[in-house]
Amino acid sequence: MVETILNYSASDDFFMQEAIAEAMKAPSYGEVPVGAVIVRNGEIIARAHNLVETEKASSAHAEMVAIARAEEALGAKWLSGCTLYVTLEPCSMCAGAMVLARIDRLCYGADDPKNGACGSVLDVTGNASLNHSIEVTRGIRGAECGGLLSDFFRRRREENAALKKKNQ
Repeated sequence: MVETILNYSASDDFFMQEAIAEAMKAPSYGEVPVGAVIVRNGEIIARAHNLVETEKASSAHAEMVAIARAEEALGAKWLSGCTLYVTLEPCSMCAGAMVLARIDRLCYGADDPKNGACGSVLDVTGNASLNHSIEVTRGIRGAECGGLLSDFFRRRREENAALKKKNQ
C-alpha cells in the first residue's frame, strides 16, 4: 500500500486550480463537475472534464479523457513522470487506468465515500498485488472541490422538484 500524503505544495495547489477550472466547464454541458489535468515536468500536457452525458459513454470520466489526451500528446502508452490532478477521488475504472498507464502520482480534491478507489472504498492505486502503485496526495482544495459537486446536485434536485411540481 502506498502512503497517502496530506501535505501538498504551492504547485499542487496551482494545478488543482486548473483542474477546478475544467470542472467548472462541465455543468454547462449537463455534466457532473469533475475536472482533471495531467502534468509532466511542471507543464500541463492534458486537461479534461467529464463527458459522460455528452458522449453517451460511461467511460468518459475526466480522468479517462485526460489520460487518452496525455497519451496522444506524448505519443506513448506510458505516462511515467506524470501527475494527474482531479477534483474527485477516482473510481475503480479510472484508478485502474491510471495504474495501467503507469502514472507516478495522483492528487485529488474531494474524497468519494461511495465510489472512491484510492483509499475511501477500495485502494486500487496502492494495491501491492498490481504491477504499479501510485503516490496519492488527497484533500487539495477538498472543500472547494466537494462544494462544486454539492452545489451541482442541489441545483439538479431543485430543478427536478420544480419540473415535477409543474407537471402535476
